[in-house]
Amino acid sequence: QVQLVESGGGLVQAGVSLRLSCAASGRPSSRYAVGWFRQAPGQGREFVAAIHWSGDSTYYADSVKGRFTISRDNAKNTAYLQMNSLKPEDTAIYYCAADSSMSDYDYEYDYWGQGTQVTVSS
Repeated sequence: QVQLVESGGGLVQAGVSLRLSCAASGRPSSRYAVGWFRQAPGQGREFVAAIHWSGDSTYYADSVKGRFTISRDNAKNTAYLQMNSLKPEDTAIYYCAADSSMSDYDYEYDYWGQGTQVTVSS
């Protein structure tokens, strides 16, 4: 089992930055790919970004490409999502997930955190 805990969400104004963290514990979590997903009110869960366990490969949704950066520090068992130039449409609960393979499909991830709320006001 891998346990994931997100942090760093909050209420911010449009245009500012936030950095979300995803701390992992349990089984050796450094060999897991990490994905970030988000869910806005009344909508389904949406892929945001993913990173290979090595950190050498990343993948982004078109909606966040150029504004968000996913990274990880395996020594700290933590992944990050740096979010710049935030927009009101980025408002959602953000979840991190872990699995042996990198994917943009939520159903392929076995482990999930509880989520952290990000609210962007205009």
